[in-house]
Amino acid sequence: MAEAAHLTIGDLARQTGTKVNTIRFYEESGLLPQAERTASGRRVYRDADTRRLAFIRQSRNLGFPLDAVRELLTLADDANQPCEAIDRIARVHLAEIDRKIADLSALRTELDRVIGSCSHGTVADCKIIETLAPRAHE
Repeated sequence: MAEAAHLTIGDLARQTGTKVNTIRFYEESGLLPQAERTASGRRVYRDADTRRLAFIRQSRNLGFPLDAVRELLTLADDANQPCEAIDRIARVHLAEIDRKIADLSALRTELDRVIGSCSHGTVADCKIIETLAPRAHE
């Protein structure tokens, strides 16, 4: 039995906590199928669209880039295939997160060092300002 179209874009936005413009963007980028239209041109969505949008939102909340979300959706659409490709995408993303954490940790260490060198004197002698904009040698 076919699923009845029942949600307007506003309803879908409220139900999923997604901005209307974001839903339109996902449609334009092919992550969500183009919505059916009523005779008056209003978009209407089915339960499957709500589930797909929830998948997209959760993937984005986990930091997956749009290309990875697109690939995950394609893979999820074929439930009978092995999930090795999905595992690979998740592991690549996890490695990227680990790289970002290492970069942030190094930034934190450097900023902590700079702050620690502050003698609380005048701005003219501020080590933080000097680090951010080293003076030209005179």
